[in-house]
Amino acid sequence: MRRVFCLFFILLAPCLSLPQPSQAQDRMRIAWAGSTPSNTPIWVADQKGFFKKNGLNAEVIAISASTIVIQALLTGEVDFIIAPSATLVTSRLAGADTVMVSTNLPLFIDHIVSLGNISSVEQLKGKIGGVNRLGTTSDMTLRLALRRLGVDPEKETKIIATGENPQRLAALANNLTQFTLLGEPLVREAEKLGFRDLYDIGTLKIPYHVNAVVTREKTVKERRPFVAKVVRAFTEALHFIKTNKEETKTLIGKNLKTNDAEGLERAYRAYNGAFPEVPYPNAEGVKTLLDDIAPRTPKAATADPKSFVDMSLVQDLEASGFIKQLYKR
Repeated sequence: MRRVFCLFFILLAPCLSLPQPSQAQDRMRIAWAGSTPSNTPIWVADQKGFFKKNGLNAEVIAISASTIVIQALLTGEVDFIIAPSATLVTSRLAGADTVMVSTNLPLFIDHIVSLGNISSVEQLKGKIGGVNRLGTTSDMTLRLALRRLGVDPEKETKIIATGENPQRLAALANNLTQFTLLGEPLVREAEKLGFRDLYDIGTLKIPYHVNAVVTREKTVKERRPFVAKVVRAFTEALHFIKTNKEETKTLIGKNLKTNDAEGLERAYRAYNGAFPEVPYPNAEGVKTLLDDIAPRTPKAATADPKSFVDMSLVQDLEASGFIKQLYKR
């Protein structure tokens, strides 16, 4: 009997060491664009282990612009993208089945930065503004904000592509442009160079998903538990940001390659205040853009904002008590 038991244990041991179903990792590819603190949630989810914790073997891919990120999603190169309302809306109006399942940053919080001799938004009329690329998040954000502030970006300004943040600052320094769009901690850097923090767009409280988790309806339908893991990972990342200030500042500095203490403090305050606890991808953040482009895009005028978002995954997570438990309420 002892020999039989030993033989049984030897045969069974490899099976005992196999990973249990709950430990299985889903392979995921997710892409993001833009080196700004708005991407802190994906940096935290990846670099602090929340993807892995939630059963995701994640490959996180940095791409230079949101216009390229959406192509990666639509061609099946990635499963998810981090994208703004503009990327979601333009792709869906063109016939794609893109859908937002969670939001990381549901408000504008960037600043319009100008040459030092410009002291009012009115003075931007007749001036040249710089953005990353035409059609990207920075472009859409700047144009929409200018319209809200009484300046027609198409008729009263000229907006050109000057590249990412360092190139935008260089364009200002060489007077190739007279204003641009920046977020903290770059606003502080611009002030140190003599430029003016002309207008904090965050004060307008415009609902708009600057940074959100976007996938395809096909993926949600066919792999809902997989999508739920992603939403949960980002929800935990947002909680980490809100409850671990110094670690988050260190991570932002690492990813932006800066150790400016005051700039990182300003960045944390600005973005942490806008990151949500419960990341509902509400329709209002889509309606803002639809309303803005409706005069120039007929399809936008008849589109239903609710069709662009799937609130059910965050609803399920909240109903489970998970978010309440995170914040110990």
